[in-house]
Amino acid sequence: MVMRWEAFLDRIEERGAYESRQEAERAARTVLALLGAHLVGEVRADLAARLPEDLALVLLNPLRAREPLSPERFVRATAAWIEGATERTATWDVSAVLSVVADAAGEELTHSILLQLPAGYDLLFGHPQPA
Repeated sequence: MVMRWEAFLDRIEERGAYESRQEAERAARTVLALLGAHLVGEVRADLAARLPEDLALVLLNPLRAREPLSPERFVRATAAWIEGATERTATWDVSAVLSVVADAAGEELTHSILLQLPAGYDLLFGHPQPA
């Protein structure tokens, strides 16, 4: 089931404790663009099908990561794309967005997403995996 634009951004705004809808939307677009560069095939298509259309298009952007970013480098990349962000605020942004992505994806698809990413992303998605 596709999560509606308003509901998706409401959750990000709430989890990220953002002061404005624009901040939540900026975080969502940045994080999903970076995430989309790391996912391939059916997993990426299945996730896009569960996101609001505008954000699905961001995820499906054909940019490709040269190499998978570790969670730490993913956070640093997010900080570099958001004006005024620090690694600390970017960690907050990434976690707010990815936890809502996990809600939209559901348990099974979130597991498939995590299998495509380097170790450690489970915490950013709010789904710690047993060691």
